[in-house]
Amino acid sequence: MRMPKIIPMRGFLTTSIGVICAATLALPLIPPTTPATASTARTLAAPGDTRSLPLVPLSRERVLGAAPEQGLYRPDGEHFSLVGVVWDDPGVELRGQVQVRTRSAGTGEWSGWQDVETHNADHGADPGTAEGASRRVRGATAPLWVGASDGVDVRVRAAATGAGGTRAAVPRAPLPSGLRLELVDPGDGEAPPEGAPADPPSTDLDTDAARASSAANADIAGFGALEIPELDQQATEQELARLQGSLPVTPYIGPRPRIVTRRGWGANESLREPGFGYTQKIKAVFVHHTASGNKYSCSQAPSVIRSIYRYHVTSMGWRDIGYNFLVDKCGTLYEGRAGGVARAVLGAHTLGFNSDSMGIAVIGTYGTTKPSRAVVTAIARLTAWKLGFYGGDPRGRTYLTSGGGNLYPEGKNVRLNVISGHRDGFATECPGAALYAGLGTARSGAARYQGR
Repeated sequence: MRMPKIIPMRGFLTTSIGVICAATLALPLIPPTTPATASTARTLAAPGDTRSLPLVPLSRERVLGAAPEQGLYRPDGEHFSLVGVVWDDPGVELRGQVQVRTRSAGTGEWSGWQDVETHNADHGADPGTAEGASRRVRGATAPLWVGASDGVDVRVRAAATGAGGTRAAVPRAPLPSGLRLELVDPGDGEAPPEGAPADPPSTDLDTDAARASSAANADIAGFGALEIPELDQQATEQELARLQGSLPVTPYIGPRPRIVTRRGWGANESLREPGFGYTQKIKAVFVHHTASGNKYSCSQAPSVIRSIYRYHVTSMGWRDIGYNFLVDKCGTLYEGRAGGVARAVLGAHTLGFNSDSMGIAVIGTYGTTKPSRAVVTAIARLTAWKLGFYGGDPRGRTYLTSGGGNLYPEGKNVRLNVISGHRDGFATECPGAALYAGLGTARSGAARYQGR
């Protein structure tokens, strides 16, 4: 297996700010710590909060010592906007159904039961990497955005494994051990209702982690910028020449799109592990959906991202949010994993294919919901720009070496579309059938932006 490399900033990454921050840009050499408990999360993570609550048996029935139905009912007293279920062993699959209903903090009314996507192991760091093998990583469902809530009712039922007479007699697979309900509060003011102003961005730059995160983009935006502004074609080509030191005869790069930075969406940089991880280049792009539901307004997108970030790090045990970029349903682009939007940051988005690739996640669930034209355009614009740094043709194909997964064994050289869906590298529903169907349009659009 070709291991991803942690490489230093190079070429256009050697400004004075980059040199000052160089000591923070390597992965830590000490083993990661144990996942934060609910109490420590509240202490360490301000603003925002994560409540981690153990599920209890809902039935006297037992399968290999565990109840095949577990859950929790907390009618009031909580404060959260996103939920998920985690368990101890990330190598164990939850075979069954997870459903949740929540009570609105605004109206006091209970929602109907909603299904939570249980198949989430296809996202994550590659097997054998330090992040993937960390003892703090947990198994988890996909996160579900439920909006401002103060009560929750969750039930997890194991899948039937065979026929039986009565409901109690149906053989059932055991549920994973250590099931816990994660209640995530995004912080920085609760998510506003539809049409209300967006959350105020974080202004915290008084920590090394916050300064390093902003410095990673300082070559293309002002230090501490809330967004990286869009550029026209000529300015983008001039920037490429400045960053790389020379300009190709035909610089196939699309104009730089506007990207909201981590500081712009309010990332609490103290949550993630210090330092940044890099891969060699970007040869392919994997498109995802977050499977977190579509019941959010575009003004709430920063809150959704803060919640997913907290869920990935505090609940699932990853070093940072897994995706390199995110797109809301109105087409706004957001910086994901820290390390610099113009750099080849190593993500944890496509199990087995994180090296030499990047991951873009569209916020929402797109199995049957068709993505807006703005979403497809945003994917096209971002990929046209980012692939331009590495000579990638959005309509082309390339080879990546598998790090191991359920479609391709470790070490296999796999030919993939330069812009692929998650399901092309792993047997999964992600990015949803409706979004996957739009990737052809994104490829042709990206090629046009590049002038091909």
